[in-house]
Amino acid sequence: MNSKEFFELLFLNKLNNNQAREFLIDIYNKKESTADIVNAVQVMKKHLSPLKVRDDLKDKLFDIVGTGGDKSNTFNISSSCAIVLASCGVYVAKHGSRGYTSKSGSADMLEKLGINLNLNVKSQEKLLEETHFTYMFAPNHHKAMRYIAPIRKTIPHRTIFNLIGPLANPANATKQLIGVYDESFIDTFASALVDIKTSSSIVVSSKDGLDEISVSDKTTYAKIENNKITKHIFNPKDYGFNLHPKSALIGGDSTENARITHNILSNKTTGAKKDIIIINSAFGLWTYGLAKNIKEGIQIAKEAIESGKSLKKLEHILKVSKQFK
Repeated sequence: MNSKEFFELLFLNKLNNNQAREFLIDIYNKKESTADIVNAVQVMKKHLSPLKVRDDLKDKLFDIVGTGGDKSNTFNISSSCAIVLASCGVYVAKHGSRGYTSKSGSADMLEKLGINLNLNVKSQEKLLEETHFTYMFAPNHHKAMRYIAPIRKTIPHRTIFNLIGPLANPANATKQLIGVYDESFIDTFASALVDIKTSSSIVVSSKDGLDEISVSDKTTYAKIENNKITKHIFNPKDYGFNLHPKSALIGGDSTENARITHNILSNKTTGAKKDIIIINSAFGLWTYGLAKNIKEGIQIAKEAIESGKSLKKLEHILKVSKQFK
C-alpha cells in the first residue's frame, strides 16, 4: 500500500501494532519524502478537530513553530515570539503540546506564564478574535493520535509524527515560520508547504543545529510565496547583531523558561535571548506581510518589546484567557 493508504488505516485504528510499527520504521529508515509528509498531513487534517474562525480571519492566521529534536535545550523561543507577533498585529494560531524532547514544551511554559490553556474550541476562537493570539493544545485536536502514541513509544527513534505537527495546524494557518532541526529537511518541508497550499511561509534551520534562526551562526532558509521557493542564507552580523555563544540560549524547566520569556517581554533582558526573539519575530513579520523586509521586521519587533507593547499583549492574553471556564 502507498503511504496515504497506510496513514488512513493507522488513523482509523485498523492496523495492528506490528504492522504500524514496521511501516513507521521503514519510512524513517528511507528518510521521509515530501510525498510521505504531505500524505500524513492530509490524513491527519482529515481526522482532527478543527478550530473554525470567522471568514475574514481565515487568510490571516499565522503559526510559528519548530519540529523540535535539535536537543539544544533552549528556552521557548517560538512561543515567546508568538506573543511579540500578536502585539504587532499578527493573528497567531499557535499549535503545540507539552515537552517530550525538551524540559519545557510550549504548553508547559505558557501555563507557567499564567495563560489559561484549558479552553474549548469556542473559547479558543474568542481568545484569537480578542487578543490576536490563541493556543491549540495538540492532544485536544488530534484525538486519533491516541491510537498511535503507544506505538511511537515502542520505537527507539523519532517518527514522521515528530515532523508533521507544524504542518497539521488545526486552524489551517496558511502563513507559517517553521524550524527544522536538520538542514536536509528544508527542501522537503518547502515542497510540502507548496503542496498543501501555503500562502506565505519560511522554513529555517541554523548551521549550529537549531530549529530557529540562530544568533550564534548563519541560518539557511527557504521562502515560499506564490508557489515559488527561494533559498537564502541569513547572517546576524549583516544586520548589526553580535554573534553569541549557543550556550547563552539555554533555558530550563517551564518555570525558568516562563521567567526568561517574561523578562524579555518586560525589556529586562539584553544579549542573546533578546536578540533571537527580535530576529525570529522579524522573520515572522516579513512572512506575514507586516514588514517589507527583514530589516524593517527587526525595527518593528524591537520597538514592540522596548515600548512595553509586547508585555501589555501578554497581560491582555492572560486577562481574556482567564474569563473562560
